[in-house]
Amino acid sequence: MAQKKRGNSPTTGSSADPGTPQLPDNRVHSPVLLSEVLKSLAPADGEVIVDGTFGAGGYTRAILDAANCKAFGIDRDPEAMARGAVLSTEYPDRLTLLQGPFSEMESLLDGVGVAKVAGVVLDLGVSSPQLDQAERGFSFRFDGPLDMRMSSAGQSAEDVVNAFGLDELTEIIRNFGEERHARRVAKAIVAARDEKPITRTLQLADLVSEAMPPIRYKKGQPVSRIHPATRTFQALRIFVNDEIGELRRGLLAAERLLGEGGRLVVVSFHSLEDREVKNFMKARSGFAPRPHRHSPAAEITGPAASFELLKRGVTKPTDEEAQTNPRARSARLRAARRTSAPVWNMEDAA
Repeated sequence: MAQKKRGNSPTTGSSADPGTPQLPDNRVHSPVLLSEVLKSLAPADGEVIVDGTFGAGGYTRAILDAANCKAFGIDRDPEAMARGAVLSTEYPDRLTLLQGPFSEMESLLDGVGVAKVAGVVLDLGVSSPQLDQAERGFSFRFDGPLDMRMSSAGQSAEDVVNAFGLDELTEIIRNFGEERHARRVAKAIVAARDEKPITRTLQLADLVSEAMPPIRYKKGQPVSRIHPATRTFQALRIFVNDEIGELRRGLLAAERLLGEGGRLVVVSFHSLEDREVKNFMKARSGFAPRPHRHSPAAEITGPAASFELLKRGVTKPTDEEAQTNPRARSARLRAARRTSAPVWNMEDAA
């Protein structure tokens, strides 16, 4: 019988994993799947490329170095814009930073006179700089305010855990964290806040860890490699920032914005994001999602395909990249090329 112990399990981390360990600077900010992103995006001289999740600017820099193109870096985090100001000086007249959510890329670009682009890249989830700042409240590696807002506006994670009812918290943690012990965790949160408000990241991480079943060990090693609070933190972050809604709107915006031959490249870090991207690209390329993994993809009758897949299936990091950059281990890349077909309307997409 497997031995059971209580306590936190080791964590290796990813962009979707708030428990990522501290790494040297040259590894913390390494863009994930960089060579694969550039291969799929294929920037060329004279093109306009959109990095919809500018973050630390890793993809944008690589894009500008790969071709004599123009890039627009979009991010809703004001701190990302401040960091990017230095990069802008290195690429005068070639890099423009636009603050806002990537779902609003059309209006942001329209404001600077751009109607069509040749490429859009999205690196989903929380960025390394956001994870590594305790005051942002994304990570349980540091003690900080329970915030988790990417734009520093709107309701925070603290607001959610202290004001939402038991059923609402259960639904959030189950749906966005895919946590099977969601009810158990939600009950612990409600009980704890009755004693005093939950305001700190480590405070929440500790009570979630205590609420979870004891960690199972096999041959002296924990069966699970992730921290017990990982899924709860993920769920709160996704809910607070409306990340799934943002992704859906962003994919639709990219479809409208990309010209014929334009490339859409998306890197995701957990199953919820990847499922949205996979279903969007498969539907728009003329294939329905498979009812189960052994069924062939069925062709869709309806509007002409607005995208063609650059690769059937998903691209994952190599073992070497996963070892040298732990935040890459759960990364999944999907890419498609825009056809000449019209944008699907909402009835077609339903």
